[in-house]
Amino acid sequence: MALTLDDIGLLFERHGHTQYTGEPVTQLEHALQSAALAEAAGAAPGLIVASLLHDLGHMLEPEAQAGQHGHHDTPTLAGIDDLHQYRILPFLRPLFGDEVLTPIALHVDAKRYLCATDAAYFSLLSEDSVRSLQLQGGIFDEVQATAFIARPHAADAVRLRRWDDLAKKEGEATPDYRHFATYFTQCLRA
Repeated sequence: MALTLDDIGLLFERHGHTQYTGEPVTQLEHALQSAALAEAAGAAPGLIVASLLHDLGHMLEPEAQAGQHGHHDTPTLAGIDDLHQYRILPFLRPLFGDEVLTPIALHVDAKRYLCATDAAYFSLLSEDSVRSLQLQGGIFDEVQATAFIARPHAADAVRLRRWDDLAKKEGEATPDYRHFATYFTQCLRA
């Protein structure tokens, strides 16, 4: 089942107020902060859209939709890797191409890559990100890191990952959802 652009807006409207698990922001605040960082960095429209939608898969989880995860009640505490980066792809594939979908799919592995290649990166991760890192396969070894960064759109996924990590500031002012939704039309499949 594909999502429409209206469906994406409804997901944010209905579930964007839920806590971004383990962090001091909501799902919507995290998405808007990620997209704002991408826009401020001069990213291409596809990467801005990917930044806005990269965690949309969390909103498809029954627990998130029911609002059962509070600030300290996260899937990682239960030992669950929710695979959100893949769950959303079939729903978005009819709308967007690889410039949007691949950075979303790779943003979790980008964390594993950055831990392997940037000595300071691991110390910047939140507690929940450290827990999820282990559930997601841990830090890449040298061979895995080299193979990852050679993939198409991997460099964009790394940029997205850095914005993702910074997009957890309580009370941070950003443009609203409608502002970033204007980028959708520039990225739609023909």
